[in-house]
Amino acid sequence: MCDLHHSDHERTAPDSGLNRRQVMQLLAAAGVTTGMAAGAGAAAAEPEPGAPRTGLAKDTPAKRTALSWIDRHAGEVTGLNDEIWEHAELSLREWNSALAEAEFLRRAGFEIEWGTAGFPTAFTATFRNGRGPALGFSGEYDALPGLSQRAGAGTHDPLVYHHDPFAPSYGTGHGCGHCALGAAAAGAAAATAEGMRRHRVGGTVKFFGSTAEELMIGKAYAVRAGVYDGLDAFLDWHPAATTATGWGTTSAMNAVTFTFLGVAGHGGDPLGNKSALDGAVMLATMTEFLREERLAPSGRLNYVINQGGDAANVTPEIAQISFYVREGSPERVRVLLDSVIRCAEAAAQASGTTVRHRVTASVWHKLPSRSAAELLHENMVQLGPPRFTDADQRFAKQVQSSLGLPEVGMFSEIAELVPPNPVFLGGGSTDVADISWQVPTVSLGTAVAPIGAKTHNWAFTAAAGSGPGHAALLATARYLSATAIDLLTQPERLRELGAEFAQRTEGTEWRSLLPDDYEPPMYEPPEWFLRRTGQSWPPDNITWPPERVVSKEEFASLGPALPRSSDE
Repeated sequence: MCDLHHSDHERTAPDSGLNRRQVMQLLAAAGVTTGMAAGAGAAAAEPEPGAPRTGLAKDTPAKRTALSWIDRHAGEVTGLNDEIWEHAELSLREWNSALAEAEFLRRAGFEIEWGTAGFPTAFTATFRNGRGPALGFSGEYDALPGLSQRAGAGTHDPLVYHHDPFAPSYGTGHGCGHCALGAAAAGAAAATAEGMRRHRVGGTVKFFGSTAEELMIGKAYAVRAGVYDGLDAFLDWHPAATTATGWGTTSAMNAVTFTFLGVAGHGGDPLGNKSALDGAVMLATMTEFLREERLAPSGRLNYVINQGGDAANVTPEIAQISFYVREGSPERVRVLLDSVIRCAEAAAQASGTTVRHRVTASVWHKLPSRSAAELLHENMVQLGPPRFTDADQRFAKQVQSSLGLPEVGMFSEIAELVPPNPVFLGGGSTDVADISWQVPTVSLGTAVAPIGAKTHNWAFTAAAGSGPGHAALLATARYLSATAIDLLTQPERLRELGAEFAQRTEGTEWRSLLPDDYEPPMYEPPEWFLRRTGQSWPPDNITWPPERVVSKEEFASLGPALPRSSDE
């Protein structure tokens, strides 16, 4: 999940002399979403403030067994990370990475079911040990384009470089650390199962291998399909630059792609051509003007031109531009998205092109759980921070020097558990958010990269495939498995999570933000992958082959021909 919630403690506002209520009243006038906002935001209102509780995490034989399992299998868990790091497969095409995760869990005694919610690279791994609570673990393994980097290299040095005299580029890389995310979660799930098996702890552990988190596609669609129904708690983490947990929220988001269609022609004879790229550029330009009067501090508007033509002397006939529209609640996302759509319609009219749009992903803001954060934090404190070596610290300082950051190394402590900022000022999004509205969700961030580094940067790729990533993911596997054992062996902990969940969701009905006729985007798997996973193609939830996007536009008219000039 790219939710950035793990760094909330870094963004705490300086002491202004105002109390919490005064701060919220002051910013409410600006339309900024707060923890007490109306509508769906009201469900995220936290319980009365107070010091975090302690005495929740217990030392039990099952927990000691789970932690011992991680210590004994540390090489296998970090090896899983490294294998996924090497594959660096993009969203919806994680063929080898998904297989590696599933095989690791199969060896740990889990049953594997492929094709969760119709996605070929999604799977559900299940371990059952009699009657008891059902816990879910979140697994991701997709990489990002353009973030290739040599493991452990402290300066920018792409592992894969594509030479092109007109468009050089870098290969794919795990710049969000999902290789570590999936490996740590799988290790935690396997360790929890071992503790249950050895000490007759009843319950079920499910590991959800999810596709396309970077596109926010996999989980939100699976939630609508009922994949996570029946869970008592869900455990999740994300690589970060600090080690912390909390009960903050994230941004709701709509991802939408606009396709402009024009008419191609020679650039040396442009009259009458219709440039689809003109439409995309006009849309991008017009949305920039939304930032002053339509974009609150809690909102975010990001875009990229996916397709803008192939040659400078060919008027682009098809152009695509994709937006991530974020706000503090689904209702506010809808308002901002409507403004973007109006800009698209105006851009098409002005450029003489036609435009269509498709929602590719939609996610809610995350529903927090203070009870979960308190239990998780106590386990983190008891187990200690990741064990970074001197070499890890030297690497971190080299990265920081390369990026113009203070050379302070890795974050080597457990951050204090503090309340979230009283006013939500926007940030990242996660498709785990939709799960959090179905089941109490435990989440944290662990320092994989140096202090000050950002996800979706080469520094995370370098760290995730080397010593800092290994130390962080092993620590995280311990945090998650210890917390899972507490939830399985202490019924009162699960009751507390459930009671807070009921309080926060009271009066709010979760409804998927995806269109009713939504078909998730997919790529056809290679035949070898279908054979190994026992799947067939296509799945029932998509139309295949998809509709072709073909322009039927006509050349633009310049009006009637001008009369010929007179010889007189």
